[in-house]
Amino acid sequence: MSISLASKVAIVTGSGSGLGAAYAKALAAAGAAVVINDVSADAAQSTVEEILAAGGKATAVVAPVGTSDAAKQLVDAAVSEFGGLDIVVTNAGILRDKSLLKMTDDDFDAVIAVHLRGTFTVVREAFAYFKENGKPGRIITIGSPTGQRGNFGQTNYAAAKAGIVGMVRTWAMEMKRAGVTVNAVIPVAATAMTRTMPFFASAIEAMDAGRPMHDYFRKELGFGLPDDVSGLIVYLSSDEAAGISGQAIGVGGDRLQVWSHPEPVASYFHDGGWSADEIDAELGGTLVENLQSIGETFPPMPDELAPKA
Repeated sequence: MSISLASKVAIVTGSGSGLGAAYAKALAAAGAAVVINDVSADAAQSTVEEILAAGGKATAVVAPVGTSDAAKQLVDAAVSEFGGLDIVVTNAGILRDKSLLKMTDDDFDAVIAVHLRGTFTVVREAFAYFKENGKPGRIITIGSPTGQRGNFGQTNYAAAKAGIVGMVRTWAMEMKRAGVTVNAVIPVAATAMTRTMPFFASAIEAMDAGRPMHDYFRKELGFGLPDDVSGLIVYLSSDEAAGISGQAIGVGGDRLQVWSHPEPVASYFHDGGWSADEIDAELGGTLVENLQSIGETFPPMPDELAPKA
C-alpha cells in the first residue's frame, strides 16, 4: 500500500528550512500541494523551488505566525492558490534559551507568541474552514521532548510545547464531531539547535559526511535526520490515519513512541480531607517514594562516540 495525498492541500508553518522544509517536501512528494510559510522570503522561496523542481506544487506566504491576520493569510492562500485546505502542520518556532533569572519578559513572550499563539491562531482559522466546508481535515502540531519532560534553560520553550499538547487533547474532543483529527508530533532530529550541542557531535559529523549515524543515536536515543520524522507527518495527514486523534507521538531515527497522557500514580483518602499534619504523619514518606522524574536521561554513550575534549 502506498500512502497518497493526491488532491490534498497542506499548510506547513516555518517550512523555509530544517524540519519544516523536510515536512513540506515529504507532503509534496506524497501528492499534496503545499503552502510554504517562513519569515524569510529567500528561505520560503528556496523550499518552493525545490518542490517545483521535483514536480510538486507549492506557493509561499512570508509572514511571522502568531497573529490572526497571518493565520487568515495562510488559509486564504491555500484556498485561492489550490482550491481548498486539508492539512495543517504548525511547525514554526524560535528559541530564546536562558535560565530563569536571566530570562526577560521579551524572551518569554517571543517564544510563547510564535509557538503557542502561532499554533492556536493557525489551528483556529483552519478548523473554522474545515467545519464550514465539511472537511475531515488533518491538524498536526509540533511538540518537543522539552515540553514532555522539561529542560534546563528553556522555561519559555517548555511552557509553549507543553501547552501545545494540552491544546491538542482539548481540540481532539472539540473537533471529533466534525471528523477533524489533531495530533502532536514530538520530533527528535538533527537541527540547527542540536548542531551546537557537543553531545550530538559525532552524529552530526556522520550526517554531514553522508555516513549512517551510530545505532546509539538512531535506536537508543531515537535521534536521526529530519527526513526520519517526515514519514509520520505524511501518515497522520492521510485518510488512513482517520482514527488517530488527541495523541502525542514521538519519532526520530529508528524509533517511534506513543507518549502517555498524565495519569495519577497513587491516590490516598482521608475522611474529612487532609490537613498538613495528617499529610506529614501518614504520607510524608509515601509521597517521596512516588515522586516522578524530571528532565531527560540518556543511556551511557559508547566511549568512541564521546565528545572530544
